[in-house]
Amino acid sequence: MESEHTREEKPGITRKTLFKAALIATPVPLLIGQVPALARDAAGTGQTLTPTPYCDDGDDPTPPQIEGPYFKPNSPQRSVLPGAGTTLTLSGYVFGLSCQPLANVLLDFWQADSNGAYDNVTYNFRGHQYTNAQGAYKLTTIVPGLYPGRTRHIHVKVQAPNQPILTTQLYFPGEPRNSTDTIFDPALLMTVRTVGTGREATFDFVLNVKGGPPTSPPPGGGTWQAGVTYQAGDQVTYGGATYRCLQGHLSQAGWEPPNVPALWQRV
Repeated sequence: MESEHTREEKPGITRKTLFKAALIATPVPLLIGQVPALARDAAGTGQTLTPTPYCDDGDDPTPPQIEGPYFKPNSPQRSVLPGAGTTLTLSGYVFGLSCQPLANVLLDFWQADSNGAYDNVTYNFRGHQYTNAQGAYKLTTIVPGLYPGRTRHIHVKVQAPNQPILTTQLYFPGEPRNSTDTIFDPALLMTVRTVGTGREATFDFVLNVKGGPPTSPPPGGGTWQAGVTYQAGDQVTYGGATYRCLQGHLSQAGWEPPNVPALWQRV
């Protein structure tokens, strides 16, 4: 997530100004336990946001794999992860450093089931989605169980077009194991409230990107097309180069092969 994309701010009423005003008018949910800050709360202050830090499981079999031992590529594109347990709805926005909401950002979630176990055979409690034009995302899942030696958490990879991947974890406030988990980071706490028999959580990601992602495809041409469901192993051409698909996905404008190394590898 260490790359930067710059865009000059212009005076007057802009889409960004209106978006920030709408965010400021949004009520902040009732928090449980510790009180994490939402990026949208700083949207009207003019200050530069702090990027979301990455978090390492600590039990990785291979140290460079900071996502932990249970990440699986090629997750299905979906915003609902069905399964038995306490329903959890997680929503929020993805921002750049200057409070610019980022559209078409890829978020790939995975987590344990209610018993604290990861499904490494199929894709239960795994799925990816993209932020909408306002930079918003929404995930419906369950409250994960406790994995041995860890506090309660949800894994996620976040990538803006043509930017490196942020791999991180989200935590629940008020969990007893937060104080004993050596990987726990309070900067990654979600806001959580109980609604009926389920829970609602909110978290805003802040990527180390100064501007927004490209809104139109760069010139290229070739066999790659938007609106096509590609499978892992498929090959396309774009801009005179050949690319191999790494993860099955529905292609979108702005996610051309050169822009998304998480999805396409040049061959």
